[in-house]
Amino acid sequence: STNFTVLALFAVFLLAFFFTVPHDWLATPLGRTVLELESTVLADLLADVFGFEMLQVGHWGEAARLSESARTQHHWWVAPDAHGKGAVRAHYDSLPFASSSIEAVLLPHTLEIAPNPHELLREVERVLHGEGHLVICGFNPLGPWGLRHMLGRRPFPPPVDRLLAEGRIRDWLRLLGFEVVVARRYLFAPPWARRVTGNSSGWLERRGPDLLAPLAGAYVVKALKASFGLPEEKVRVIQAVTGGGFGGKEEYPNVICAHA
Repeated sequence: STNFTVLALFAVFLLAFFFTVPHDWLATPLGRTVLELESTVLADLLADVFGFEMLQVGHWGEAARLSESARTQHHWWVAPDAHGKGAVRAHYDSLPFASSSIEAVLLPHTLEIAPNPHELLREVERVLHGEGHLVICGFNPLGPWGLRHMLGRRPFPPPVDRLLAEGRIRDWLRLLGFEVVVARRYLFAPPWARRVTGNSSGWLERRGPDLLAPLAGAYVVKALKASFGLPEEKVRVIQAVTGGGFGGKEEYPNVICAHA
């Protein structure tokens, strides 16, 4: 068992050192697999997000496609090179939105790319209203994907500059007054695979979170911003009861009122 582990680590080192990483990595079979898995995971986590404004910060895949499952009236995405429908060009540490004006924010590996991840999180906290949703995707630095990132000649996967452990993300969120409500592990394909089936319902992806969670290639956390910095059990959201089917009849305020 020990010999097998040593050989496996040595193999990862060789692959990380000698393999050339394509510039457009997300267009490779492995990159497309990552996007497919994340689309599936995020479709579930964003299904209960509704209201007016959904904001994706960061360019990961095709525009704001990863946040499409949020049931909000508007979908925006911000990046220095943003273009197309719903695009807003801006620096990550200076989001051009009013304070407490956004229902939900998605950061798909953006903290691993942004020059100042702490400043980005502070900006996200500013634009989110009380009880707003924050969803963060990140690569796990403690598994095989993290090992390849550490040993490779170039950052892997590009354009990621750094990998941040889930525990560190939780610490940052707690300091800013967020409460993590969901955390999941995914991406159990090896980081050197040339061809991957891309079947997100495969056995390894279904059983991996239970059997091999520490070895997952990536994680996602979903957090809520506390109203007035108070714990969830001391906050009661007030919303008028209105009729009509979903799609525009409901009354949903820009700023949620709460009794503390």
